[in-house]
Amino acid sequence: VQLQASGGGLVQVGGSLRLSCVASGRTYRYVMTWFRQAPGKEREFVAAISLSDDWTNYSDSVKGRFTISKDNAKNTVHLQMNSLKPDDTGVYYCAARSSVRQPEIFRSPRYYTYWGQGTLVTVSS
Repeated sequence: VQLQASGGGLVQVGGSLRLSCVASGRTYRYVMTWFRQAPGKEREFVAAISLSDDWTNYSDSVKGRFTISKDNAKNTVHLQMNSLKPDDTGVYYCAARSSVRQPEIFRSPRYYTYWGQGTLVTVSS
């Protein structure tokens, strides 16, 4: 499985961005997840979506502002980010693994097999 992330950029506080992650390969029973990493900080979970049903999950810090969605026909996952804050700044990575529902697994970057290259999001105040 190969992942290609895109859509990052510079945006002002309160603005919006839409990230995309295109997957190639067999991903039907996978979960695809967005992580982010701010300078000097550990990589953290943002949102996840199952590619085989309607399950999604969000971190508390983005719930209500970000929406993760999928386009199965295009093997693409999107992350719509609204009401952006300076704390949302970082490199955003998409990742994929076989589907699990235990938060201690799908929320941890150490359990992911496949990674995209990352896309930088900068929220300026």
